[in-house]
Amino acid sequence: MNELVIALGWLGLFAPVALGAIGSVMGCAIAGQAAIGAMLDTESGYGRFIGLSVLPSSFVIYGIVLMFTLQRDITAANAGGLMGIGVLAGLALLFTGIWQGRACASAITAAKEKPEIFALSIAPAAIVEGFGVFVFIFALVLSGGLPAAHG
Repeated sequence: MNELVIALGWLGLFAPVALGAIGSVMGCAIAGQAAIGAMLDTESGYGRFIGLSVLPSSFVIYGIVLMFTLQRDITAANAGGLMGIGVLAGLALLFTGIWQGRACASAITAAKEKPEIFALSIAPAAIVEGFGVFVFIFALVLSGGLPAAHG
């Protein structure tokens, strides 16, 4: 039974980076596909489309930082906390990455048709980023309360 508890702690340790990476990949792919389509339909402004399509990559960075913050000797005393924080923060990063990619794709599509709204069209993607930042910060705060070693 103790081995299972320790395994769940390891799962929680790696979950933020793995799930954050999946969300970033999916979000960047969704927005990137919209950017490619927009470049086919326009004669300029390619850089802003590509720049916006990489915005969801931030979620893997948050996941990496969380993984390093959560890193410690895994014991029965801290495995549950590691799993809870790691898996739930990872899932939140996964979904924020996907949905930010969709928001970026919408902004790219809208700006393709009406370039003057490009800056305003980014607002929904920025709001989604804010939710990812909230998860990141609160996970950092909670991780500070986990036992660091045998406890």
